[in-house]
Amino acid sequence: METITIEVGGRKFELDKQKAEAAFEGKKVINGNDTMYFNILPLKYQWAYDLYKTMKANHWEPEDVPMQKDCEQWRSSDGSISDIDRWIIKMGIGYFSAAEGIVGDNIMHVVRELVTCPELKLVLGRHAHEENIHADSLVYMISSLGLNPHECEAMFDDVETIKKKNEFVVSNSRALRRDMDMTLTENKQALATNMFIFGQCMEGTQFYGLFGMVLSLYRQNKFPGIGQMFRYTLRDESNHIELFKKLLLELRHENPDIWTDEFKESLRSMMAEAVSLEKEFIKDCLPMDALGLKSEDFLAYIDYIADRRLEGCGLEPLNPGAGNTLPWLAEMMDIKKEQNFFEGRVTEYRKASSLATVDDDEL
Repeated sequence: METITIEVGGRKFELDKQKAEAAFEGKKVINGNDTMYFNILPLKYQWAYDLYKTMKANHWEPEDVPMQKDCEQWRSSDGSISDIDRWIIKMGIGYFSAAEGIVGDNIMHVVRELVTCPELKLVLGRHAHEENIHADSLVYMISSLGLNPHECEAMFDDVETIKKKNEFVVSNSRALRRDMDMTLTENKQALATNMFIFGQCMEGTQFYGLFGMVLSLYRQNKFPGIGQMFRYTLRDESNHIELFKKLLLELRHENPDIWTDEFKESLRSMMAEAVSLEKEFIKDCLPMDALGLKSEDFLAYIDYIADRRLEGCGLEPLNPGAGNTLPWLAEMMDIKKEQNFFEGRVTEYRKASSLATVDDDEL
């Protein structure tokens, strides 16, 4: 047995080097070391820890964003804000107030429960925390504008396209809330499907219709506070998409038995369904064109972004050659400093450790 000997204060400690190396090798996405100790060292998945640090450095609080202008515009009657503008904001709040919670719940009660490596659990915990912040921001929007929260709840239950989108992801999540033998290929594939649906279909594609609409209003100086919170959320989502993509690729690498041609086609079919549901939802959000808002631009963008997500996971696109009809969305990611109007200070939401610009390929 090869050991490392440390002598200090007259005492001798023998450390088993081979045992430590075996523990490191036992770190896996699933079916790894079965231990109650949350020991992230030594790091095996360095990318996960780096992403955790980036996400932590991006921390923001809803209350730091002023909402005075939004409230004035919401209540204005001078025609500068249209009924369509207000409807988009209501749909955004109505959908995301439930969707963010669905994502966070799935992370904590499905993915994080099945993943075994500590540094992966660490970054997943941060992901769930950010979903809480996003949900909190929606409460802040509702209370600031004076909206009836029951109306938002009714939208979640009664707008058919919202119900269908949420059931699409919840049905998968619900099926994994049980003891699962993760040595079985079909159960590994079920987890891989969950990672794909939540990371690439939901957060990576189905969130982007409303992101684009709200940020289109923001570009027109409409609802600047809400737009700013959506910018922060969009930046967070790019990290969430990357996290779930890397998790899926690591899972595939460690478990090549899951990556059959049939399984790959099932994922492409999942994305096709997600795109179809999102397009119907976009039509509800934008039932008629408005200033700077054309439904065909958003419908085409969903085809484009869905193919980017597929290709990022090593899958064939659904619409080869689809173009980016919203190239300005990449600009919305470049957030470095924001003025806090209440205190007259500059808040660094993206600290020095995470100033690297986001790759346009993520949009």
